[in-house]
Amino acid sequence: MATVRRHCAAPRDAVWAVLADPWLYPSWVVGASRIRTVEGRWPDVDAVIHHSVGVWPLLLNDTTSVVESNPGTRLGLRARGWPLGEADVVVNLEDDAGGCLVTMREWAVRGPGTLVPAPVFEPVVHWRNVESLRRLALIAEGRS
Repeated sequence: MATVRRHCAAPRDAVWAVLADPWLYPSWVVGASRIRTVEGRWPDVDAVIHHSVGVWPLLLNDTTSVVESNPGTRLGLRARGWPLGEADVVVNLEDDAGGCLVTMREWAVRGPGTLVPAPVFEPVVHWRNVESLRRLALIAEGRS
């Protein structure tokens, strides 16, 4: 499991507002390039983002769905990117001095990604999620 933490100078509700806007997903999630449509009320459980990942013209179309939602504090996602597989991602928000602490955990749950040894998987995902949290913080801080 890859775990990344980042202090954000924006309050927890400002970070949650970014997480709760499905159209901002490709702005902060590294690798996501566009949103095609949204099903349900994001970020309610079972809501689905239909997205593309990669760089044009090499794009994979797949989905990310909400598996857990505790508004303002926790968002659990199932990210799909077949043929690479599926991963579970959990984002936790905690009050922190002058803002909030954002923690992101990700682990492969289905497909070829589950066969990648942790010493290979975790550093790559860690690096990507450090950048994702940097982008998330910049958006939340810029909007608050």
